[in-house]
Amino acid sequence: MKIAILTASDKGSRGERQDRSAEVIKEMVSPLGGEIVAYDIVPDEKELLEAKLIEYADEKKVDLILTTGGTGLSPRDVTPEATLAVIDRVIPGIPGAMRAAGLKQTPHAMLSRAVAGTRGRTLIINLPGSPRAVRENLEVVLPALPHALETLQGRGGECARPEREKRD
Repeated sequence: MKIAILTASDKGSRGERQDRSAEVIKEMVSPLGGEIVAYDIVPDEKELLEAKLIEYADEKKVDLILTTGGTGLSPRDVTPEATLAVIDRVIPGIPGAMRAAGLKQTPHAMLSRAVAGTRGRTLIINLPGSPRAVRENLEVVLPALPHALETLQGRGGECARPEREKRD
């Protein structure tokens, strides 16, 4: 599995802040057996984010792109808009599950504008910018990622569970 991490951060892109969220992502995805093949920090600029997402999906042919940052209410938070501009299909269940789990920790989880979707055979998931929120959100989605990626890549089997045998 080829994985790309894209951090949206004005301060991070200028070297004024350490990217601890990407460190958490790297740590948490390693058990999936994937290889981080791309990692960038870009300013909160929609066009730059779009270009990187397209590069990762179309040129580098990564299986999974995890973004961090830019999902809040600040006027500079544009990661969801950049993602929506480049994806083919929206997967509302992923950010829905992340928000539902986050609400158990803080009412601020309802303010997340994160989205998830596919571009070709690449899955793109927006994560928050804080390391703690990244950890909490990834804990929710990691169990579903292998099946999601197998299905998206055309390698997955049947989703239906076999019916239980009737007992007399």
